[in-house]
Amino acid sequence: MHPPPISHTCTRKIEFDSAHRVMRHESKCRNLHGHRYVAEFTATGALDPLGRIIDFSVLKAIVGKWVDDNWDHGVILNTRDAELVDFVLDQGWKCFEMQTNPTAETMAEFLCHKSNNLLADTGVTVVHVRLYETPNCWADFRNENC
Repeated sequence: MHPPPISHTCTRKIEFDSAHRVMRHESKCRNLHGHRYVAEFTATGALDPLGRIIDFSVLKAIVGKWVDDNWDHGVILNTRDAELVDFVLDQGWKCFEMQTNPTAETMAEFLCHKSNNLLADTGVTVVHVRLYETPNCWADFRNENC
């Protein structure tokens, strides 16, 4: 038996500034550079007595805080980019290491999994993350486990 289709979702936008580098990129993205990222988190769950899935401010307080603490005004790097990781840490800069290249695609996937871990006690599930790297370029990750 399949679960019923999702009938309600809500989406919260969270913006942040970060630098990254895509190792072995064939063009200019192989250099350290920054973006004004915009992440859209789409969640589903049972409606509460007020008719909400979750208050938007709760998404901001939980997921937005994690983004601010770990990614905003920091450098996101592949853990195998050891020389650059060491340089960033030696400078005392905020550095977040991923097990993959920090592309918009892998960052969107990471944010989906991370946000679901952060929201585990709320009864809310993030089913989709869209991450804008620029106003014209974005990646989507859909949580197929829902």
